[in-house]
Amino acid sequence: MNPVDSYLQHLAAERRLSPHTVAAYQRDLAKLTQLVADTPLTELSVTDIRGAIVKLRSQSLSATSVARHLSSWRGFYAFACRRLGFATNPCIGLRPPKAAKALPQVLSPDVCTQLLDGESTPATDDALLARDRAMFELFYSSGLRLSELTGLDLNDVNLNTGEAQVTGKGRKTRIVPVGQQARIALAAWLPQRLPLARDNTPALFISQRGTRLTARSVQLRLNRWARQAGLNQHVHPHMLRHAFATHVLQSSADLRAVQEMLGHASISTTQVYTHLDWQHLAKIYDQAHPRARKKS
Repeated sequence: MNPVDSYLQHLAAERRLSPHTVAAYQRDLAKLTQLVADTPLTELSVTDIRGAIVKLRSQSLSATSVARHLSSWRGFYAFACRRLGFATNPCIGLRPPKAAKALPQVLSPDVCTQLLDGESTPATDDALLARDRAMFELFYSSGLRLSELTGLDLNDVNLNTGEAQVTGKGRKTRIVPVGQQARIALAAWLPQRLPLARDNTPALFISQRGTRLTARSVQLRLNRWARQAGLNQHVHPHMLRHAFATHVLQSSADLRAVQEMLGHASISTTQVYTHLDWQHLAKIYDQAHPRARKKS
């Protein structure tokens, strides 16, 4: 087995990364082989890796993409030195280009209300209407990632206690709260789900064919729902997660609690929402403080 295949097998079997993530590592390592003109990976030097980074930047890749490639290469070489007998890690000491931090787009509480209260008239299929409302209420109520929502099974949600167990990144599980409006919407969806279910599927959210709903289907349904609600902007599922985090932080100022609910491994990831909260406070200040107003 060649070194790359050994590493990919390690990622899948020992680190238990998802097939999607393993495929991303495979693409990054194939890109390295291409950039170094098929020079054996065992012979690469720091200069070779630095040259590969320069070539990536010349291809107009973003700093984030370049950093991801370097991270994949560094992980491979760390494994190869530890397990495969490689003499040196040519990625040691190399730093990725700094990426500009972009704040996530966040829907205001009023926009969230407009979105979630939309589609109040009966649709062509009441079951789909009930399902979509339950999905979007749960997104906003619990701050779920898209993959976490589509991965939910029936026994993951307890409407009596108002809790759900979700499986996040790295297959780590956590308990999240399920708010009252989400519980009401889920209670309305569950009876509608029964006639659609096929082959005893455990999935909480299913398609008309009775199979687990895909991430792409959820994205399309949310876009449709947003248009029906009269929103003149593109809305994607992660925006509801961002809205959950920002609105909870604005109300409670409890960064650690938000970190736990979002399933962030590091609080530094959660801290981006403190910047959003500061933007909100600064706007209020500019509107309300007498000395902040520009003289006309």
